[in-house]
Amino acid sequence: MTASSAGSEEHIKVSSQVQQGWGKFLLLGILMIIGGMFVVAMPLASTFAVTFVIASCLIAVGVVQLWHAFSVKGWKGVVWQVLLGLIAIVGGALIFYHPVIGTVALTLVVASIFVAQGVSQLMLSFALRPRDGWGWVLFAGLVSLGAGICIFYGFPLSADWVLGTLAGISIIINGWSYLAIGIAGKAS
Repeated sequence: MTASSAGSEEHIKVSSQVQQGWGKFLLLGILMIIGGMFVVAMPLASTFAVTFVIASCLIAVGVVQLWHAFSVKGWKGVVWQVLLGLIAIVGGALIFYHPVIGTVALTLVVASIFVAQGVSQLMLSFALRPRDGWGWVLFAGLVSLGAGICIFYGFPLSADWVLGTLAGISIIINGWSYLAIGIAGKAS
């Protein structure tokens, strides 16, 4: 069996699974779109929920880093691993203890990432020019840069809605993708 025929068989296998379960994909997509709309409709509650999830992840990662640091004998990076683990645990605990401050800090991080991503995408688009698709990279860069600037411009009030709204939009887009898979599976 050649690599291309193996890939074709895998594609056929996935397609038949989608055809057989198209209704489940459709249902999942609809539920995700509805759920995402609720998340966007309640941005403050959603923002705090996202903040608590991030705090939980930081604490879990910190615990794992500490476990790793003490379980690998003779590793020269143990001091740094312990330090990183403690920083993650303390950071997560502080976000739990002061969720408003944690939300504000995370909003600033998100805005900074959007600005940095936007600038780098703009630079990449000019490096790609005149190749096909460079305009899409330019567009993506302008959107990222604009989003970051809008978040900074609206700060600190933007901290009330940014994280929850972004999470909701992500859920809605994922829901649309499952909805599209379900429709394609029914049409096949």
